[in-house]
Amino acid sequence: MKTLSKAACLLALGLTTGSASAVQIYWTDWTGSDLDPSAGFKGIGTITTGTGTVDVTYTNPRGIGFYQTSGGNYYYSNGTDGPNGTSPYTSPLVDNRPPTTDIIALQFAGTQTLSFSQAIANPVFAYVSLNGNGYGFDQDFDILSYGGADGNACGYWGCGTSYKQVVTVNGKTEYQLLGTGEPHGTLRFKGTFDTVSWRSLSDEYWNGFTLGIQETAVAYCTANPTAPECQSSTVPEPGSAALVGLALAGLAARRRRS
Repeated sequence: MKTLSKAACLLALGLTTGSASAVQIYWTDWTGSDLDPSAGFKGIGTITTGTGTVDVTYTNPRGIGFYQTSGGNYYYSNGTDGPNGTSPYTSPLVDNRPPTTDIIALQFAGTQTLSFSQAIANPVFAYVSLNGNGYGFDQDFDILSYGGADGNACGYWGCGTSYKQVVTVNGKTEYQLLGTGEPHGTLRFKGTFDTVSWRSLSDEYWNGFTLGIQETAVAYCTANPTAPECQSSTVPEPGSAALVGLALAGLAARRRRS
């Protein structure tokens, strides 16, 4: 049973407040091949930040469309927006688009999960060609950019809108990314996380994604101890709150030792 709890809001209402300066995003380097011997899919990657390395695991019990880890088409540009230009994947908060052709292309409806070897801060989710589909996340998010809006070029497959809709599914809040046309863009989960899960809402071949982060949670909260993301009372998910608490406890311990 699904009931609408909030009207859809457009990008202009979804832009975040706070820091107006774009930051470097460290994107996932997806590697290897499918590690799931069954019909599902398991892929791994690595994020290398300025302070360390995070291992990333993506699992999807139903399988995927394809897994591109090197070579192939570069789906984060339509070929006319230049290396640092009006990309759907850059914004006042994201300085750099994904640097390689790496992408996970989806095909089936169902739940999937990204897991991280340590807590991460402010992950950015880049999506490609979300036409005929939508994603329902277990975390709230802000839409940062999409093709054809705010002077951005269209995406690889064209232009489209993107918007967020908050619904209740089986008694739980779900934050849905929806759109019209050919949505290409980015969204950000503000906070610290060790997992992010979402549903593909329908079967459609294909729509794709990759993910980047601002930093590890420990590094980010050490540098920004008063940031809202680093205050456990403001983190909505219990798992995230615990992770922030651990990060802040580690910071306090380092201060005591010094």
